[in-house]
Amino acid sequence: MSISPFFQHLRSAYEAEIDDLASDSEGTHVLPKKLAERRKELGFLLSMLELSPEMVAVVFHQAFRFKSPATWNDLLSHESEELPEWDSLSDAIEISPWARPLAEQVLKQPAGPWFMCVAAALEYMYARPDSRPAAANDGDDEEEEDRESEDGGHDGLDEDEREARVSEEEGAAWMVEQGFDHKD
Repeated sequence: MSISPFFQHLRSAYEAEIDDLASDSEGTHVLPKKLAERRKELGFLLSMLELSPEMVAVVFHQAFRFKSPATWNDLLSHESEELPEWDSLSDAIEISPWARPLAEQVLKQPAGPWFMCVAAALEYMYARPDSRPAAANDGDDEEEEDRESEDGGHDGLDEDEREARVSEEEGAAWMVEQGFDHKD
């Protein structure tokens, strides 16, 4: 899968935004609460659709079901000014019922269709660990497997919980790479 520089940059910013919303200052997991707050602020956030799409796109976190991976993989290869029309993607995506009013509100904006392509692409990348760059690892993969075995890995979790845990761990690793302290 080829990812354009536009989406590579936004992917990092989107993952950082999700990670920032994920916990409070005491380290308590508050992502659902923070996302609910952000969704209530959508009216205000609409002015940022083009300027900071990653900050607005989080309102659609876990709002999409992707029906055609090939369509989304292709979309990720495009630069911002080359994105297809949002309406042309309707067969390749399903929007969760709770997010449809938000999407309707966004689509009324001049940049709304462009933004919806960007938001969906960001969420597609976030949900697919294979679309992310590998975290910097001084050791080899066996060391990582040993660490997962020691802490029990992610056995016993359903697929969504496992993906969320992996995403959270990758986000934390990215923050450490950026110079932030690892949260325990």
